[in-house]
This record gives sequence, C-alpha cells and structure tokens, in this order.
Amino acid sequence: MRKYELIAPCHFGMESVLKKEIIDLGYDISEVTDGRVTFLGDEEALCRVNVFSRTAERILIKIGSFHAETFDDLFEGTKALNWEDYIPVDGKFWVAKAASVKSKLFSPSDIQSIMKKAMVDRLKSIYNISWFTEDGESFPIRVFLLKDEVTVGLDTTGVSLHKRGYRKLTAKAPIAENLAASLIMLTPWNRDRILVDPFCGSGTIPIEAAMMAANIAPGMNRDFTAMNWEHIVGKKIWYDTVDEARDEMDLNIDTDIQGYDLDDEMVSIARENAALAGVDKLIHFQRRDVADLSHPKKYGFIITNPPYGERLNEKSEMPALYRTLGERYKGLDSWSMYVITAFDKAEEFIGRKADKNRKIYNGMMKTYYYQFMGPKPPKKNNVREQV
Repeated sequence: MRKYELIAPCHFGMESVLKKEIIDLGYDISEVTDGRVTFLGDEEALCRVNVFSRTAERILIKIGSFHAETFDDLFEGTKALNWEDYIPVDGKFWVAKAASVKSKLFSPSDIQSIMKKAMVDRLKSIYNISWFTEDGESFPIRVFLLKDEVTVGLDTTGVSLHKRGYRKLTAKAPIAENLAASLIMLTPWNRDRILVDPFCGSGTIPIEAAMMAANIAPGMNRDFTAMNWEHIVGKKIWYDTVDEARDEMDLNIDTDIQGYDLDDEMVSIARENAALAGVDKLIHFQRRDVADLSHPKKYGFIITNPPYGERLNEKSEMPALYRTLGERYKGLDSWSMYVITAFDKAEEFIGRKADKNRKIYNGMMKTYYYQFMGPKPPKKNNVREQV
C-alpha cells in the first residue's frame, strides 16, 4: 500500500484529544500544530480515520508544502506539486478553501484563483490537452498559509466529519457533533457511569456519549468524497472498514444517559435525532428545568453546553441560570461537572472556581471548558475500577 502524510484539522484547543484518538487507532503522529494533527498512514488509514474519528473535521492527503511570499511563488510552488498522481484527466478540481495566518498572501479568493491556474498549467502539459472537461469525480483542495509556509491538502472527506447524518433538526445554537465528542473525551466518563446534560437542546452531547458507549463509529453510515477515487483507494478497503465498524458495535449494554430541556419541542427533536443515530434506547430525554436537576446515585457526570447569553435579550437571564446550575450541582454529592460556555462570569455565579479551565474555539467564538472534578468512585472487590 502507498504511504501518505495525512492531515486532520480539528477545533482549536482539541489537538491533544485528536492526537490520542489517532494514536489509539494505530497511526504515528508526525506533527501537531494549532488546529491540525498530521499523521502517517496508508489507504486503510485514510478510510479508518474517516470512519472512526469522533473529533476530526476532515482528513486531507498532504500533497506538499513550500514557502511563498508572492503570488509568483505561490504559482510556481503549486505547479511543482505532483497533481497527476491524484487528479485524473477528467477530474473536477478546485481550491475549496484557503486560510492564511500571519502571511504576506492573505486574500483567499486570489490564493484560490492562482492555485487553480497553476494546477491547470501543470496538468495541461502532463496530459497534453488544452481543455479540461472536469466532468469526472470531484477533487477539492484545501490550503493553509502560516507565516508564508504553504501546506496543500486533498480533501478525502467532503462534507465535514461532524455531520454524522443523525441530526436532521437542531436547536438555536447547536454544538457540533465532533466538538461534543471531544468534550466528553476530555472527561473520565465511561459507559458504566451516569451522564446528565441539563441543557441538551437537540441532544448532541447525550447522543455522542451513547454512540461511544455502544462503540458506534461516527462515520459508518455516511459517504466520503474519496469513496469514488478508486485509483487512490479501492472500494474493498471502504467495505472492510465499515464491516470492522459493524463488528465492533454493541447495543446490548446498560447505560444511564439523560438529557433535559425546558422546551418540549427540543425534547421531541432530541428523541428523533437519537432514533436516527440508533441510540434512542440508551438515552432518557425529558422536559425538565435545570432547577429540578437531581439524581439519587453518586459519582455521576454533568456534561453540558448551557446558553451563553449571546443574544441581547438573554444576557440578563445568565446570572440566575448559572447560579441555579451551581446550586443544583452542589446538591449532587460526589459528582463531576463539565461546562462549555462563552459566558465570562460562569464561575462567579456557579459559586465555585473550576479545577481546570480549557480555552476552546467553537467556530470563531472563544469559549471556556470549566471542569469541576468530583472524587473517583471507591474500588470494589473483583470489579474493575470505574474511572
């Protein structure tokens, strides 16, 4: 099999979670930078990380990198790359996205246009034609410029990996599925422990937790752009990867995963999304105010994405909401609580300083992941420690 350098973008602040996930899948990391993890792998790795990764945004084949301070540099650097190894004569190719940070070249539209011209120029000479029909398979390109260093990748994923396919309906400000999974993976929660989301909205956090509990691969029921690139990765590898995912799935488990919301419509939406994800039997959704948050058992987890107060009409409600959350948490003996929010006074109104605070970018919005740690449950004889 051919060896590739593969690039996995992720949410800023979640690089360590993605790195561990890729290592656990069996692949070697070559570089970690802000918002990206680069690793080494073959065609099977390309398929498996697309299907199994819960935290990545997409998987790119690294075509190459070079230094560019002028558009001439960009043109020549792009033209020098071996595009013919990836794009067939009838391939549809374009620069789908260009991002530039601290670089002399910063106009995305100009970067995209010049790179396309350079690709056409090279492929014209390779294929000895003057016109490309571009009526074959799609080959979207993504480029990152950081301090004048250009990194070029071929997008194997297509629609972002956070699109699992189960979330047909959403709340006003839904959390991305891969960010929800990352937040859960930053905690010691496992399927033997209680998990409650008192602001569940369309159900994303409980659903992602249930998929982890049942070992459901997030990409097993969706398509990827590279599925049609048989000259790069054969169909059999995709089929084998999905078969592996099906073999690992286990729905015959007991869980205590709960989602509350004050809006009846949101509760209905959450139930429908859970059913589409195949985990509706593993989650209990109900209409419930955060003021009624309680649970008879110990050593549970609250993992939640409460309102941030971004809308002007909601700002005045935030102190009371976070104060109530803090009071209810205080009444949950030995529980842990994990809260992602952009509300900068969250700790003040919760009434306790977080044990850990992690800065995470939810899109372009800076948020904080406040982590309030409860004690580990006691060890039991002949039972593995549940941590």
